[in-house]
Amino acid sequence: MKRKHCLQNRAAGFTVVECLISLAICAMLMTAVAVAFNASLVNFRENEEMFQSINSARQALTRMTTQLRTADAVDPNVSATQCSFFTPASEDITYEFRAADKKLYLITNGNEYTLCDNVTDASFTRTLATNGEPKSVLISLTVQCGSSTRTLSAAAVVRRAL
Repeated sequence: MKRKHCLQNRAAGFTVVECLISLAICAMLMTAVAVAFNASLVNFRENEEMFQSINSARQALTRMTTQLRTADAVDPNVSATQCSFFTPASEDITYEFRAADKKLYLITNGNEYTLCDNVTDASFTRTLATNGEPKSVLISLTVQCGSSTRTLSAAAVVRRAL
């Protein structure tokens, strides 16, 4: 009878080996969850940075096209990375992309302002009217954040040239 009593006590608990195996399985599961959570955070940060860059580029495009539509005169002789024009208030405005620092600048009245960061390429393509004056400007901005690249475009017809 003593033998039965010993066997019943032994079957009631976990052995050290069983505890170690279950601990190892739990550790592997927790590691997998931690890796997935970390990947999710990294992905969220990259998406947030890309959203900020694209949003900044869209705001810059909106500002440029709005001002170009009401411009009095657009300079046809500047480089493809610049767009210079005069507003109806005779304000001299230049938008300039500088590849060295990957930024788009607004230059007005001798002051420079950064309009957009993370710009890897920008071009201003002018379509000339029969009188030689630019009648429209196609703007293309390429924004890069991490390994993602997006190109945004907009066009503005200069109403004074119509």
